[in-house]
Amino acid sequence: MSCNGGRFRENLLLTHRGLSGPAILQISTYWQNGPASRPIHINVLPGHDAAHWLAAQYHAKTLLNNVLAERLPKRFAQQWCLAHELSTPVNQLTEKALARAGDELQDWQVKPSGTLGYNKAEVTLGGVDTNGLSSKTMEATTLRGLYFVGEVVDVTGQLGGFNFQWAWASGHAAGQEA
Repeated sequence: MSCNGGRFRENLLLTHRGLSGPAILQISTYWQNGPASRPIHINVLPGHDAAHWLAAQYHAKTLLNNVLAERLPKRFAQQWCLAHELSTPVNQLTEKALARAGDELQDWQVKPSGTLGYNKAEVTLGGVDTNGLSSKTMEATTLRGLYFVGEVVDVTGQLGGFNFQWAWASGHAAGQEA
């Protein structure tokens, strides 16, 4: 998955509300909502040459979504084929259509319509600028006695406990000083 210079190879979760999982949470810090937002590029078959795999299925009489369901969740394969107008037997597709399908599976471009909002957020971005804080004490440089720690500070870590570590470490630094 990639967007605006960020690139991650993590699990993707398809939910009734949209996309989720570690990959989406990671890439969400690179995606910007708004009219000029860029799509998120998703390779749903990483480590595979989808176009080559589909070309090898060229004579199959089965529906394309059934072929895709060999490597992807069945309902995803069905919906993906419907959205791409490819709900047809493989042997009725042209070689060009199969190659295009393979390319699109490896560069599925999704432009999110938005997020579920701050109340459901698991990743935050922005906050108090670190340039205005002492890196040793987390005290504001312009107002003595005012400290900022954790997610309120503009420090964003990747998934895996980095944000927890930042919260504990910055809290400890401020607590030692205050």
